[in-house]
Amino acid sequence: MEITEVRVSLREGEGKRLKAYATITLDNSFVVRNIKVIEGNSGLFVAMPARKLKQFCPRCGKKVDVGSQYCNYCGVQLPPAPRSSDENRGATHQDLAHPINQEFRDYLQSKVLDAYQREKTSPSKDHRREEQKVKDSE
Repeated sequence: MEITEVRVSLREGEGKRLKAYATITLDNSFVVRNIKVIEGNSGLFVAMPARKLKQFCPRCGKKVDVGSQYCNYCGVQLPPAPRSSDENRGATHQDLAHPINQEFRDYLQSKVLDAYQREKTSPSKDHRREEQKVKDSE
């Protein structure tokens, strides 16, 4: 499987850990959106798209985020989140798509981080437009 395209959208804000969102295309056939580029304690890493896990309120039956103490709808205090296994203990998010082996994870991370670095160091579109206006006026 080959990553045939990587698009990166930089996020503004100094001191924020989320640096960019990326979209990858696999074999010109399959797209994965909302891959995050995050500044961790030991450098940049890639986080796969995820969703918050939900549980049902025992009183009103509405879905609320796992780990919430109170229902957003009826205000009842919620029981602790169910723990299905040791590996998911304390998990509040679930990946929607993810690599299943280290080799592909490393490949994906290197492609996304390379694209991030190129996007970060390339002149912005606005800056390129300004350069073009200067050239046109000369």
